[in-house]
Amino acid sequence: MPVHYHQFHISDEDGSAGPDLPGGHNGLVHVQDGIATVLTGIHTGDVDVTVTFHTHAPQPEHIGWDEIVELSLHAVSAELMVRGLMADLDEELPVLSFNGPGDYRLRIHARGRDTAIDLAPDEITEWYLIQLWLAPAQDVVVLRQTDRYGASVRER
Repeated sequence: MPVHYHQFHISDEDGSAGPDLPGGHNGLVHVQDGIATVLTGIHTGDVDVTVTFHTHAPQPEHIGWDEIVELSLHAVSAELMVRGLMADLDEELPVLSFNGPGDYRLRIHARGRDTAIDLAPDEITEWYLIQLWLAPAQDVVVLRQTDRYGASVRER
């Protein structure tokens, strides 16, 4: 999926997906004006995003991931989706609000953000896994923080 300006979004066009969460809070994802922004190491280019759906919280997968953050988002409609900032997605990712309007828990994993920081690589250098399940709103939980790019975001 294409990213621009170090980011892609998770949002619901019909309303706020969640309360504000400061940008430097965890170094991977922040929420502002009801839009969750996932921060990428690359400035511009393509990243690989995989979405999986679960009936309950899956066991965390720490192996192979540099950053892992869990947060709650609310789907006002059935259109909570991963969206590009400057362009439509080349491929159609599934709608995240698989059970319609309501509260969802997302565990966002990232790896490769240190590979091409601030660059626009021709090939994919970053991978993201978004796991979702139904759950009441809860506080953000940071499960893993090991990449340099995330540390630099947290220092800002």
